[in-house]
Amino acid sequence: MGMSSLKLLKYVLFFFNLLFWFCGCCILGFGIYLLVHNNFGVLFHNLPSLTLGNVLVIVGSIIMVVAFLGCMGSIKENKCLLMSFFVLLLIILLAEVTLAILLFVYEQKLNEYVAKGLMDSIQRYHSDNSTKAAWDSIQLFLQCCGVNGTSDWNSGPPASCPPDPLVKGCYVKARQWFHSNFLYIGIITICVCVIQVLGMSFALTLNCQIDKTSQALGL
Repeated sequence: MGMSSLKLLKYVLFFFNLLFWFCGCCILGFGIYLLVHNNFGVLFHNLPSLTLGNVLVIVGSIIMVVAFLGCMGSIKENKCLLMSFFVLLLIILLAEVTLAILLFVYEQKLNEYVAKGLMDSIQRYHSDNSTKAAWDSIQLFLQCCGVNGTSDWNSGPPASCPPDPLVKGCYVKARQWFHSNFLYIGIITICVCVIQVLGMSFALTLNCQIDKTSQALGL
């Protein structure tokens, strides 16, 4: 590859990461919005910090940092930044694979933990305003009632539950939605992994090409 190929690869990697940086900004902004307007974390009393908002803030921040390294490393042709970008992408990819394996192995225990946490939060519905607001929001949004159904509410279902006595529980409905969309979730996950591998390949190729160009110019 010559200088023209180096420039093409450089700008492809730059715009590739610029797009992901904007995606990271959107994810971070949405996460902050959820932190401000939702209290879903209070449903799990043992892990109050494990909320969708916190997860999105962390994921968005990581994407922005990694994409920034990719942008600067490619446009400046900086080998140190490019290799940092490559290593971080590799770590993230390995972490995703490890997480997927752990979720598969401990799926049953995770289901039991989530169901138990939700059942415990129902007992705090009338004593904790944050828990009440979280359950009301979920039941209105998903059009569900309780964890497994209306029978979970010992004192009768709250007003946020749909009037249908055969309405499904929120946890049951969420699991059914996940299983019915498992194929699409899998395709999206594979696409994300492929994009990460492509980003790593571009970074490594550009890094090697910078070396070759420097040698050719006698630098």
